[in-house]
Amino acid sequence: MRTNRNHIMAEVQIKLAAVWVALMLTYLLGDVLRIFSGNFKAGEIDGVRATQAMWLGIAVLMLIPILMVVLTLYLPQPVNRWTNIIVAVFFFLFNLVALPTYPSAYDKFLIIVGLGFNVLTVWHAWKWA
Repeated sequence: MRTNRNHIMAEVQIKLAAVWVALMLTYLLGDVLRIFSGNFKAGEIDGVRATQAMWLGIAVLMLIPILMVVLTLYLPQPVNRWTNIIVAVFFFLFNLVALPTYPSAYDKFLIIVGLGFNVLTVWHAWKWA
């Protein structure tokens, strides 16, 4: 019985880690497309000159999904479950609020795909008992 429970736990952890990887790749794809489409100006964010503090904040924010891959594979189940739910809900709300600010169709599409990944994360973590 213990082996089956460990197998199920590992299976859920791998699925959750994979969804975090997919989310991060979706964010990176949006950044790459923004660069190649010319929808950005170096050193600025929405027409505002970016400061070192802003870049640090962005780095911290974008590091979270990467950390979630690692944490999902190492944290014990109860903490793991709730960490995945809380962080995925945070990113869902953050991106939902930001969605109208993206001018291009590809950005909106990728944000919606990311929202789907957030929902998938919450669903897998929620049913993980």
